[in-house]
This record gives sequence, structure tokens and C-alpha cells, in this order.
Amino acid sequence: MNTVNFVTIPSSIVPDQEILVFGARRLTYADLNDRVARLCAVFKQFGLAHGDVVALLDTNSDLYIECYYAAAKAGLIFLPLNYRAKDAELEYMINTAQAKALLVGDRYLELINKIQSRLSASRIVAIGDAAGGLPRLADLIAKAAPDESEAEVEDEDISILMYTSGTTSLPKGVQLRFRDFTAYVTANVEMADGTDRGVSLVCVPFYHIAGTTAYMTNMWTGRKMIVMPQFDARAWLDLVQRERVTHAFVVPTMMKQIIDEPSFAGSDLSSLTNLAYGGAAMPVQVIRRAIEVFPKQVGFVNAYGQTETTSSLTVLGPDDHRIEGTPEQIELKLKRLNSVGLPLPDVEIRVRDEDGNFLPAGQVGEIIIRTPRIMKGYAGRDDNARLLDGWRATGDLGWLDSDGYVFFAGRKDDMIIRGGENIAPAEIETVLMSHPAVDECAVIGVPSVEWGQIVKAFVVVRKGKTVTEQELADFCRSRLASFKRPERIEFIHALPKNPLGKVLRKDLRAPAGDI
Repeated sequence: MNTVNFVTIPSSIVPDQEILVFGARRLTYADLNDRVARLCAVFKQFGLAHGDVVALLDTNSDLYIECYYAAAKAGLIFLPLNYRAKDAELEYMINTAQAKALLVGDRYLELINKIQSRLSASRIVAIGDAAGGLPRLADLIAKAAPDESEAEVEDEDISILMYTSGTTSLPKGVQLRFRDFTAYVTANVEMADGTDRGVSLVCVPFYHIAGTTAYMTNMWTGRKMIVMPQFDARAWLDLVQRERVTHAFVVPTMMKQIIDEPSFAGSDLSSLTNLAYGGAAMPVQVIRRAIEVFPKQVGFVNAYGQTETTSSLTVLGPDDHRIEGTPEQIELKLKRLNSVGLPLPDVEIRVRDEDGNFLPAGQVGEIIIRTPRIMKGYAGRDDNARLLDGWRATGDLGWLDSDGYVFFAGRKDDMIIRGGENIAPAEIETVLMSHPAVDECAVIGVPSVEWGQIVKAFVVVRKGKTVTEQELADFCRSRLASFKRPERIEFIHALPKNPLGKVLRKDLRAPAGDI
């Protein structure tokens, strides 16, 4: 199935339904379908043929979504670029993907101009108002006649080439097929039929898998999308009120900014029924606070997934976020707030040891998964995580409880080995985060001549609180085994993170020297 059908089929059923809102622009299915057809014609005028790569560098917009569906309609591969990437990273992604066309937003024209001579893209087009000497996509669309044809694609054809965040190394190009998206979308939501499916506020970047699947699932099911160019807590609250938003997805840093926003208490959030979060580990203190301060009708959902698996693998649902019942039930729910929930129906999850043996419930090892929507592969490199019998290594450490709930113990690459003892940073971070003066923290291993590695913690102190290194050391002494206690604690103003809230441990490790 060609994913452009996520637009064309609903457009034939409910053409006048409003489906996409960006600022003052409000589009029906019919409006969107027409613009996608015109943009498809423009891509063909560029000389782009089936399987060619078209890249886009900009923040979220309605035009961004149109570009993806137009690329799908023409049988092209779409390359959404991380707008926070540096010059060298952008050059690397564009050239390794062998992109033939590049669409650039206003704020990135100067950057692209500096590296243009080194890029594989022979056609560069401005998608904003300030063309900078380049042709403007809006002018080209206005002159184009709608192309009503639709490329015949195979299930194995690549639809999106999405580069991972590169928190530990150069980004890897994940090849996601048409069948990966159709399998995920059609299995999780019903097709639009005119039934009221609510209003979704989309604020995560479209270059991330969570943003991509948002504009696919919402489009297919007929849930109107309100698109934010970039996240802002005050603007998010204003849009929830004005557009009567029912569904939203945020990353943990966004959740914290929302509930810390001064206007939160006076905001009308009565329309909101589903608030999902994911993309990075959620501190349990933040989600507990969110449960307390959001209106009671809001159902929270924690979703864990990977780019390589076309989004979500597990879900911790609304019932698991309702902290009520007997003391025993409350204790169990509080424990499970630290988990990422249960596998989706098309996902199998196991935990293995270093020898590849499956481990029983409660034992920590590497999480491995099996699902029919694993990526085709990495562009230009081997997939070392692929295992026998359809299994895939996630690189995440964790365990399963007796009911199959999945818990994390950190990244395998982040494991600290001190004197032969394995230490999971997540365990130490959980203890530090339970101190009332700690707002955020991250733990890494730093080189040590005596022990190989020792534990170092970076701590962000909560606003209005004070705490000393000695006080935190004493706090950890009664809660952690001696070899797990941080031997160095450094106070910093903020943790380095990528746009989805994942801590960039490589940036924390960079200045660390021998002890």
C-alpha cells in the first residue's frame, strides 16, 4: 500500500472534513489532496524518478506533511533532516543518502549556502518566503497542474530514510518501508469515516519517528492535526484551549515545562483526554506530579519504541497511571510507573544474558524484540543488531516483571564497569532523583587507573533548593551498595540533551579525564 492513500482514501470519503491546521492555514482533506497532487507534479518536473531521494530541512509545518505525501505519491524516498544538526552532520546525511533534491526553510538558507558546493543535491529549493536567490516552492506549486497518478510501490520499497539522533556516534540512516508504516498505522487506528476522532496537537519534530507516525496515524483516522513549528509551553497550553485539543504527545522535558509554566493553573484543559509521552526516560517524579495537576479526565500513556521498529513497541496505558485502589494496588502501580508498560500485540520482548540465553522475570539483561515492522536495514552499513529467527537487539538493558511489564536499566553502552562489577546508571539516577533538591541528574563512568572506571554524577539542583556534594553522598550511602555510590558529583545548570530529551552522555564524557 502506498502511504499517500492515508490522504487520498479519506479525501474520497470525507473531502470537506478539516484535517490540518498550521497557524492561520486550515486545510480540508480535499485541500490537502490537491496540494499533494500539485507538489507531486513539481517533484516530477525536477526530474526526480522512482526511488530518488528528496530531503527537507525545516521546522514543522503543513507544507512539511504535504512534501512527504507528495514524495510517496511520486514513489520517492523522503529524507527528513534534523534541523539542529551541525554543518558536517547535514553534509554527511545528505551525501550518504545521495539526495537529488533539497527543500530548505528560511532560517537554514545561510547554513546550506555555506555547504552547497559539497552537497549531492543538484536541485535546491526554498520552501519559505525568503528565497535567497533560490526558486520558491510555493511559486512552483501555484503554477503546477495536479498530478492525479500514483506510483506503484512494492511493500519492500523504502518510503522514508530517517537518520537516528546520533547521541553516541554518527547518525545511522534507517530505511523504513511502505509496508512498515502501513502495518503500524492500519493496525493501530481505524480509517476515517466522518466519525469525530478528536483533535491532536503535534509538537514533536517531524524528523523524529514520533512526529512522522503522528501525521500518518492522525491523517488515516481523521483526527484533526494542529501543528506547532516548534514546542513552546505557553503556546502549547493556548492551542489546547483554543482548538479544544483531545490528544497530544510530548517528551519528558516538554511535560516538565508545561506543568512548570506559570499559566498552567489558569489554563482550560477540559477537552484533553489523552496525553502520551515518550522519546526518553520519564523521571517518575515528573509523571507523578503531572498526574496530580492535570484534570482527572486526562488519560496518560507512556510509549517506548525505536526508529528501527517504526515507532512504539510497548505501552503503559491510562489504567496504569491511575494511582488508586488498595494499598497493595497503589504500591504496584507506583512501581510500574517506572516501567514502559506491556508489548503491543505485534511485538515480542525477551531479555537475554551476554551468552544469548533468555533470562527469567526479574533478571537484568539486554532487551531484544521481534516484530514484523523492523526496518529494512541501515543505508550503507551493516545492521549488527540483527539476530537469528527475526529477533533484534535493542542495546537497552532491562528486565521483565512477572506480568510482562518492561523496565529499563539504561543503555548497554552506558554500563559502568568498576573493578569488574557492572553498574547500571539508571539505578543510581533513580536514587539521586528521589532527593527533594535534585531536579535532574545523569550518571556516567569516568576512567580510573585503580578501578578501570568509577561512578560520576552530574546533578541539576531544583530551583529554590540547595544541597552539597557531601549531603548527596550521605543520601546515597544508605541506599546504594558501596561500589555503586557516586565517587564524584558535579553540579551543572542543565544536562545536555537532544531535542527529544535524551541525555547526551557523550557530551558529559568529553571533558572527563583520568582520575
